[in-house]
Amino acid sequence: MIVPIRTLGDPVLREHSKPVSDFDRKLHLLCDDMLETMYAAPGVGLAGPQVGITLRLFVFDDGETGPTFIANPVLLDPSGTVVEEEGCLSIPGPYHPTPRSERIRCRGQDVKGQDLEMDGEGLLARIFQHETDHLDGMLYIDRLDEAGRREVLADLRRLELGLQEPRARRRPE
Repeated sequence: MIVPIRTLGDPVLREHSKPVSDFDRKLHLLCDDMLETMYAAPGVGLAGPQVGITLRLFVFDDGETGPTFIANPVLLDPSGTVVEEEGCLSIPGPYHPTPRSERIRCRGQDVKGQDLEMDGEGLLARIFQHETDHLDGMLYIDRLDEAGRREVLADLRRLELGLQEPRARRRPE
């Protein structure tokens, strides 16, 4: 079932999420609903708070790994820095160059509660960091300087007023 995605201004996006402790049928259904919602949006990741659930979990599909669920993520061993265009389903429309670690390890649990560990590079590393930020009440605009943040918010306002069309995501040259 597709569920509504919470957008900028919704207080749930600024809350710190609680650890997942019950790996039951309800969690499996939530995972399925989040994946369906993410694909319909369309996006490459979706965290619990974005659908109003303050639990430390997210789903993603980077196009290589396939649909994946991670609960209670911990990010380890960041290395390198890369600045690339980033957007968010909770801030629909604007993209902005955002700094992230180029490589990072993510340790957590799958939907059955089994331990998992994945190394991410490029888009996968960005997804791990972006979605984990959501679990800590952060949005990508919080990582921008003041000028970048103002630009994203101005773009968002123009989109809301119908004064501009959404930009296609710019790819680094």
